Amino acid sequence: MRLHSKVKWGARTLAGALLAGLFLLPLYWIMTASLRPAGLPPARTVEWLPPSPTLANYPAIFEMLPMARYLRNSLIVVAAAVPVTAVIASWAGFALAQFPDRPRRRWLGLSVATLMIPGASVWIFRFQILRWLGLIDSLGALIVPAFAAGSPLFVLLFYWTFRRVPPGLYEAARLDGASAFTTWWQVARPLARPTTIAVIVLSFVLYWSDFISPVLYLYRPALYTLPIGLQILKQLDPTGWPLLMAAATIMTLPVIGLFILLQRTFLGDNSLAELLDRN
Repeated sequence: MRLHSKVKWGARTLAGALLAGLFLLPLYWIMTASLRPAGLPPARTVEWLPPSPTLANYPAIFEMLPMARYLRNSLIVVAAAVPVTAVIASWAGFALAQFPDRPRRRWLGLSVATLMIPGASVWIFRFQILRWLGLIDSLGALIVPAFAAGSPLFVLLFYWTFRRVPPGLYEAARLDGASAFTTWWQVARPLARPTTIAVIVLSFVLYWSDFISPVLYLYRPALYTLPIGLQILKQLDPTGWPLLMAAATIMTLPVIGLFILLQRTFLGDNSLAELLDRN
């Protein structure tokens, strides 16, 4: 029986490793392609290591373009927008979970419906609002959407989490005189830690890789972010694949680093599941 369990665990681990390797292969190809000497075309097959690997492409892109400035602008945007998105989405999800059944179904249906609205349909309205606020051609134009929770999906993720919390916990907090904010902070928020981490990662990717918003709302090159810099680099040297792959690596590594940093909390926190098991 013990041998059967070990074989089953080994097969499951091997399958997981193969699946992870399949998803990591494109990333590995980007990194190895960035190590090829400048001017070479991309390899026709997966190249495990270039014949003459070099790191010269990374300083080269910083010499060709003010990539450090673009990187700083992107970091400012995510540092301001990601926490705001997580807090606002958590508030909205908590409020939605507290509604009575009939209004909750209406607001839930509206939230799901907004997910089906194409993003391009709100560009003009968002532009008008930002111009009215005086935020056009400033990094604030990229940060203000965070005060609308960034995406209805983030609100729904928190809603589904808070709806799983036993109602008795909320009732006990209210009987103790806790306000809505105190109930959210002391009861709901600690139980939604995995959801919070997931929203942080998803919103980081949303703002970090956003290309359309800087194109629409930013005019000064000094305010450009990394996605714009990558596009400019492509226009300067469309055939410089090693340079483009080096820039793509710089774009990708912060997202991977954030997930590695937070994945233990995301995968290891079972506070809500343990609470539900006890109830």
